[in-house]
Amino acid sequence: MLDEVERWLARRSWSADDRPLDQLLAAKRGAGTTVSVVLPALNEEATVGTIVTTIRAELMSDAVPLVDELVVMDSGSTDRTAEVAAAAGARVVHRDAVLPGLPALPGKGEVLWRSLLATTGDVVCFVDADLRDFSADFVSGIVGPLLTDPGVQFVKAMYDRPLGEAVGQGGRVTELVARPLLNLHWPQLAGFVQPLGGEYAARRSLLERLPFPVGYGVELGLLVDALHTVGLDALAQVDVGVRKHRHQDGRALGRMAAAIYRTAQLRLARGHLVRPSLTQFERTAEGFVPRTYAVDTEERPPMESIPEYRSRRVA
Repeated sequence: MLDEVERWLARRSWSADDRPLDQLLAAKRGAGTTVSVVLPALNEEATVGTIVTTIRAELMSDAVPLVDELVVMDSGSTDRTAEVAAAAGARVVHRDAVLPGLPALPGKGEVLWRSLLATTGDVVCFVDADLRDFSADFVSGIVGPLLTDPGVQFVKAMYDRPLGEAVGQGGRVTELVARPLLNLHWPQLAGFVQPLGGEYAARRSLLERLPFPVGYGVELGLLVDALHTVGLDALAQVDVGVRKHRHQDGRALGRMAAAIYRTAQLRLARGHLVRPSLTQFERTAEGFVPRTYAVDTEERPPMESIPEYRSRRVA
């Protein structure tokens, strides 16, 4: 791991408990900052209502007015997502109602991009709508650094991702595609525990300057472009515990991986150093600990080019 990244991990990685709500509210009042929360949703009637209810009860009350605006961006749901979200107290905006003269493209990134026109907050917080056992820490944790530290521009949530009963085995596309890509091509981002996580917050002034890949590549694209726009020290991450959600099947993961690779491919034209190392993370009593391993970069030629193999085949 780069020395710069080790210093960043010590300086820009926190826990949600590090900033109590009263501290966040005081900072918010002092700066006059407004906060919008956006839930991109496509057929999430089973979970979106609980998330909206939790945010409204714990972060939008008279006693705790941390969130000013809660919007569910409906990406063309065919179930009762819109009705459930509205009944729980969210403002529901259909994707096609934003920029109606521009035909919408399918994909999560399209919805997130359009949400900038549907919201007004100085800080915009994105939260996936398929989370189970949702905690308000997913919002207050990642919004916190943006309210208390003017040098922070972009904050990702970090968490454990169980796969069924297997602890830490979620995030398969992260481990097999995104983390290797980032370590090899953007090693400054090697310290992010969950680079593809759908829970992150940023200042509007940054988001409005970034392109948004329309599909699954949006998280990687925003992270890479934020690095190049504001620098590593303006990026941060906050530990919010455990993330439980609906897992995709293998084919869906393949499509996700392809989109992420394509997003990276477009950005590789900028020409960045490839470093032969990979940093992964383990949860310990002290928190997430980075472990760095060398990446095998040597390749063997095709076996048919080896004389011994050719001679055996002839024999």
